[in-house]
Amino acid sequence: MQASDLLQIAKTYGDPVYVYDSEKIISQYQRLTNAFKGVKKLQLNYAAKALSNITILRLMNSLGSGLDTVSIQEVELGLLAGFKPENIIFTPNGVSLEEIEKAAALGVRINIDNLSVLEQFGGKHPDIPVCIRINPHVMAGGNSNISVGHIDSKFGISIHQIPHLLRIVDLTKMNINGIHMHTGSDILDIDVFLYASEILFETAKNFRNLDFIDFGSGFKVPYKDGDIETNIEELGKKLSTKFNTFCKEYGKELTLAFEPGKFLVSESGFFLAKVNVVKQTTSTVFASIDSGFNHLIRPMLYGSSHKIKNISNPKGRERYYSVVGYICETDTFASNRRINEISEGDILCFHNAGAYCFTMASNYNSRFRPPEVLWHNGKAILIRERETFEDLIRNQVDVKELFETKQKVALAK
Repeated sequence: MQASDLLQIAKTYGDPVYVYDSEKIISQYQRLTNAFKGVKKLQLNYAAKALSNITILRLMNSLGSGLDTVSIQEVELGLLAGFKPENIIFTPNGVSLEEIEKAAALGVRINIDNLSVLEQFGGKHPDIPVCIRINPHVMAGGNSNISVGHIDSKFGISIHQIPHLLRIVDLTKMNINGIHMHTGSDILDIDVFLYASEILFETAKNFRNLDFIDFGSGFKVPYKDGDIETNIEELGKKLSTKFNTFCKEYGKELTLAFEPGKFLVSESGFFLAKVNVVKQTTSTVFASIDSGFNHLIRPMLYGSSHKIKNISNPKGRERYYSVVGYICETDTFASNRRINEISEGDILCFHNAGAYCFTMASNYNSRFRPPEVLWHNGKAILIRERETFEDLIRNQVDVKELFETKQKVALAK
């Protein structure tokens, strides 16, 4: 996409606005499949939580992707987007037995991450195949909030609880068809990932009827010029070799599964916001935009760094700016960042806005969530409308008669 295309989208659909480039999504999907072409059976299950717009889900389905879901609502979105139930895996954390049973009734694959629900589900539904999420106790990820495989994580069944797990499986006679792990997001060192995979292989040897092994995801993408990223090609070669060796030892050709989210959609996304105010203090120049962490919380929540460009003045002299939002709290997107000279009314473009950006947006400060636009085959297509005041109050119940009565009583006194 060109800056002129983005400016035209901001002019047509207003700002702030999210934009996704379908060509980048497709190329990332192809890159990942090519990296693992050395295995006979590969299944990519797109992590819907990264970007759950139904049009994006339909795009993923058209590429041949499966779908990784973490809530019954994501399961229903996937079915609505055209995914077959058997191509959807339900990988929740800490949900009720009832929610898992609802997903199972819809025909999707089930992934369970705790002993309590595993025992309950196996006791009631021993004939329904189940995948088990293992916690390998391997610390990986770029931030403590997205590192989920360490010893104190709430995710997965500890490898130290394998004997207990095996007793449950033996007593319930349930069918374990998959083993799964997820160590965290923004993985830099593939050797850490490969080390965790060895733990997963060892765990898998305890189950004789597996169909697949799911290695999670968490591959890091570059967030700025010169930034490091997961070497997918090297990981593909090394893990494929290990996986093929394991399949020979296991005596069965298993499916190697992943659940990429950020890797597929992050770099496709752009967030466009207009500069409301340029404010000079004694030591800082603030560029305040018509958005805040209600639309893009990642810098505040994860400390993530998004490249920011002034697409209205790409050749202007570079100056240092702190880019902040309009929320009535400190919401700083960047501190003392070199950006081409900014004037009020300019459009700033945030890169890497495809994953965990709109999906984490809120109505904080009673602000509307922005629209989403897909750039596809050289055309801008609206895939979500901007919210309105009617959307904001749609589910609120205004019980005004309670207070009108009190007011009348007070006046009568």
